[in-house]
Parts: sequence; structure tokens; C-alpha cells
Amino acid sequence: MTTPRRTTAGLVSALGACAALAGCSGDGDALTVYSAQHESLVRTMLEDFTEQTGIELEFRDANDSELANQIVQEGDASPADVFLTENSPSIDVVDEAGLLAPLDEATLRQVGERYRPSSGHWVGFAARSTVLAYNPADVDEAELPASILDLAAPEWQGRVAIAAGGADFQAIVSAVLAIEGEEATREWLTGLERNAEVYASNTAVMKAVDESEVDVGVMYHYYWYRDQAEGGLVGDDARLHYFRNQDPGAFVSISGAGVLASSDRKEDAQRLVAFLTSPAAQERLADSSALEYAVGDGVASADALPPLESLQAPDVDPGSLNAPLVTELMQDVGLL
Repeated sequence: MTTPRRTTAGLVSALGACAALAGCSGDGDALTVYSAQHESLVRTMLEDFTEQTGIELEFRDANDSELANQIVQEGDASPADVFLTENSPSIDVVDEAGLLAPLDEATLRQVGERYRPSSGHWVGFAARSTVLAYNPADVDEAELPASILDLAAPEWQGRVAIAAGGADFQAIVSAVLAIEGEEATREWLTGLERNAEVYASNTAVMKAVDESEVDVGVMYHYYWYRDQAEGGLVGDDARLHYFRNQDPGAFVSISGAGVLASSDRKEDAQRLVAFLTSPAAQERLADSSALEYAVGDGVASADALPPLESLQAPDVDPGSLNAPLVTELMQDVGLL
């Protein structure tokens, strides 16, 4: 087994049942995809892959950290050919362990530089923006903090909602860490531990804001946009605030795709990643109900979303996000 260069955090749990795009194959002929992204989005983006290539796919679905830890545990013996994540810190863990193969240059060029790591070992295929949900009935937008870091200030005590245990919030923390450094991140998390109410999910955060349990909540944009598209069943009174100005709170998180170095079907695995980042698959993402951002060059995202370039996200190498240290810091301050 390859020895990781950074310690991974968390225990490995059982993988979800496999689901095949064109029939689940147990005979080893299918390409094995470990996927932590939303099942419906991945299947939509890969809808024509098997028909066009003849390559069948077998999916094993679980969350980011479970699958990353599983791959590191399996090492060179992993049956996975491709790893897809919801947020990039977990694919960074696998990359840091030396378990990803370099991607084809043509595949990398299909995506803008800021949506792939400098290592070239994986590539983004979708993105989501950090936002602050708020209820105008409880707080005026002019009163909202200029920076996500301000949520640690005493005046926000008891007024903030976060989903501390989720991969989404932890990815946001990883961006704060990359931008502000360890000591500033520890100080920020200490303030949040005092100020924030912890909820189980982004949807629960949005609902808490909508129902005036708290004034603001940290989450990703697409939960609100999906809810609005479905009639505002959860967040009809909530609104979104974008920090912009290269603030850590304007962080755009990347869903990553990589090929396992141990795969004996690297050519087919490379074809799958190339397909995910192709204009056809990116346009499927943009046209879907997922309302996540397309990252393919020249592909516009859904009309309902503010353009990616308008978000003024901080310039963070998505390959530099340190999930194990984030877990350690959050545990140290009592948020995990």
C-alpha cells in the first residue's frame, strides 16, 4: 500500500450499493467509479457515455471522506478506476497519498485553470459557491458582515447557523485555512463555536434562517436555488448574500474527478474524465435541475445563477486544501 504523506481523518464506513449506468456488472468488465457527488447529477452528465464508448460503469456511492479514506485504506489494491468528489479536499487527500495518475493534457484544457489543481492529477467538473443565507424580516442586508470572518465577532453570538459536520462546511473552512493560515482559522473557528448553532445539513441551515431561528446561515448557493425552482418549500423567506471581493466567504468549491494510478483500465478511466469535462456533459449540467455551476471552458451555467466571474472568488489552488488539518482544528475547538 502506498503510504500517505498526510494523515487522513475519520473512519471508513461501508460503501453504498453499486448502481450501474447501463446495467450493474459483477463480472469485473465495468469501469468502477467511486462517486461522492449527487447521484442524479453524475448520472445525468454521463447519460450517453456508455452508448458512445461501449464502456459500462459500476458506481459505488458514499460521501467524500468515506470514499477518500476507503481508497487510501485500499491503496494500490483499490478496485476503483475513477474517483469523483462533491468537494475537492477529499480528492486532495487521495492525491497527497500518491494514488492518482496524471490526467491527459487535453482533458485539463477543457476546464479553466482556477477549477483544477496545479498538480494536474485531477480536474473539476462542477462548482458551488459559498453564500450567506439571511431573512430580511430579521436582518437588513446592509447589516450583514463584510467578511465571513466577521461571523466570529461577539455581536453574532447565537445568530449564525452552520452544518459543521458536513463536507460542504469543512471545505469552506479549508479555504479559510488556505487564505488566512492556521492561527487565524483557529481563532475564527473558536468564535464560531461560541456564536453558531450547529445543524445537520445545508437544508436545515436554510430552514432555520427561513423560520427565524437564526439570522444568518453559511451554506452553498444551489440549495436555495433548487428550493426556489421547486416553489420555495423550505426557504421562501430566505435570501442570499454574496461576500465577493475575494473574501474567504466567496470561496467556490470544486467537485473533482481523478483516475486511480492503480487502475488497470487507465485509458477507459481517462475517457470518462474527459467526457465529464466535455462541452456536452457540461451543458447537461447547466441544463439540469442541479443548479450547480458548469466549469467547462465556454459553457455557460444555468440562467438563474449569477455568472461565476461575478462572484469575485478568492484565488485558491483547489489542490492546496488540507482536509485533515481542518478536521483537527474543528475537533480542537469543539465543532466536531
